[in-house]
Amino acid sequence: MTQQEQDLTKPDLIISDSPVPYEEALSIMEQRVADIIDGKAPELIWLLEHPPLYTAGTSSDETDLLDARKFPVYKAGRGGQYTYHGPGQRVAYVMIDLKKRTPDLKHYIYLLEQWIINTLNRFNITGERRSERIGIWVDRGHREDKIAAIGVRVRKWVTFHGISLNIEPDLTHFSGIVPCGIKEHGVTSFIDLGHPVTMAEVDRVLIEEFYKVFT
Repeated sequence: MTQQEQDLTKPDLIISDSPVPYEEALSIMEQRVADIIDGKAPELIWLLEHPPLYTAGTSSDETDLLDARKFPVYKAGRGGQYTYHGPGQRVAYVMIDLKKRTPDLKHYIYLLEQWIINTLNRFNITGERRSERIGIWVDRGHREDKIAAIGVRVRKWVTFHGISLNIEPDLTHFSGIVPCGIKEHGVTSFIDLGHPVTMAEVDRVLIEEFYKVFT
C-alpha cells in the first residue's frame, strides 16, 4: 500500500475557527465528495459554524418560511425541510463512503442519531428519537424540544451535509421558520437546558463518539 493509499483510509478532521459562509461550505462539500468518489481524497468530518441563515431542504414547504427578511435563505440540496444555522450551533458535515461500511441510508441516519444521543449523554442530557419526527428531542415534561437536526444527501454512497447541535445559539432566530415543519414543538440548547459548555468541549466529545459509532 502506498503512502497516498494509507492516507486515504483515514478520515480528515477539520474544525473551522470562524463562521463559514454557506455557499462556500456547499462548494467545498461538493468538491470533496467528488474527490472521495474518484479516490483522490480521504473522507472528511468538518466541524463548523455558519453566520445566521436559513436553509431549505428538498421537502421544504414555502409556508414554513415565516420571515424571509430575517436572514438569508439558501436551497441546501439535502433532505428535510427548513432549518436555522448560526453562531453557537455546532454543525458537523460528514463526508464518508458508505460502501466501506453499510450502504443503507436508514442505517446511516440511525447512526447519526446515535452519535448525537451518545454525545448528549456525556453531558448528562437525555436525547431521544421520535419515530414520527426527524432529529433528536429532549422531553421537558410539559413539552418536547428539538436539540439537534439531521439533514443528509448521498451521492454514489458518499454522504454529505450532516447534523447541527444547539450549544448556545440565539433561539429567537428560529422564529423566522417552522423548524423542520413541526409547529407543535420547540427548540432547545445546552445552555437553555442549564448545561453551560464550551464549543471545544463539545467538539472533543463529538470526535470521540464519532469513532465509537462509525467503526
